Amino acid sequence: MADDVGFDEPEMSWSTQDFEQKIGFTGGRYTDTNTFFTFLVGLIMATTFFLLLEFIIGDASSPRMGDAESFMVQFSSKFIDRGLGGYVMAAGIMLLFFWSCTILFVKGRKAKYQRKALALNLVPQDPNFFLNTATAREALLRIRGSVDDTSHFLLLNRIEVALSNLQNIGQISDVSSIVNSQASMDEDQVSSSYNLLNGFLWAIPVLGFIGTVLGLGQAIGEFGNTIQLADDMSQLKESLKDVTGGLATAFDTTLLGLVGSIAVQMIVTFRKRQEFLILDECNEYCQTYVLSKLRLEKGGGGRDRGGR
Repeated sequence: MADDVGFDEPEMSWSTQDFEQKIGFTGGRYTDTNTFFTFLVGLIMATTFFLLLEFIIGDASSPRMGDAESFMVQFSSKFIDRGLGGYVMAAGIMLLFFWSCTILFVKGRKAKYQRKALALNLVPQDPNFFLNTATAREALLRIRGSVDDTSHFLLLNRIEVALSNLQNIGQISDVSSIVNSQASMDEDQVSSSYNLLNGFLWAIPVLGFIGTVLGLGQAIGEFGNTIQLADDMSQLKESLKDVTGGLATAFDTTLLGLVGSIAVQMIVTFRKRQEFLILDECNEYCQTYVLSKLRLEKGGGGRDRGGR
């Protein structure tokens, strides 16, 4: 039977098919991501974004600009023309935004790969097939022949943990407890993979508020200088236009941070739902094709280990 379930090459190879592994980086377990890889991609995207904005601002001197070009210049100025402090905060916001988007994109690819394991023929679908110590060995051979490393697959790792301990377990309820315990650990693993994103969701709007505070401080300082240097009312009114313009620019940083955090939060919510659906499918698979098919035989002591 072992010859029948063996494979020359695994149907799924995490070391060569995982999204991060294919690019040359060490892949995170399950749907977790490589922090350095996602940071590098986010940094490249943020840098490219600001270089494009600088190019648009630099081209603003063109005498012929349509409405679209004028809008792009105004949009670019919200990131560029805001003083050193505001510029740094805007750059930080966009770095965290693109870093978050990269993490969520990679997690989506890895979640899709995890779902493929559900289609593998791991346990015979024959209604007359039952799992006992003998058939469990055959199932383990099938599982280990289907992939290169079961520890990187949510479903396969859970089944392997249950079947590997089958010989040492006295009751079916004990097997169920092991599967449920592993399911709980898998859920914790998936949840912890969002810890960095949760930090970003807090930091993005905070950076926007800091940028606004810096802008307000600068505008108030300019207002004091304006009052001291203005010789007449007309000059004061003209100078106040620059101050109020600075206040508007300062609040743009908060707007940028809030919009960025809302966008990331929406994608996080969608991605979490996708991953927890996979966990639910793994639970259903284990219940249908593993736990419901267990028929433990009598042990050496002669007592029924079947746990009817």
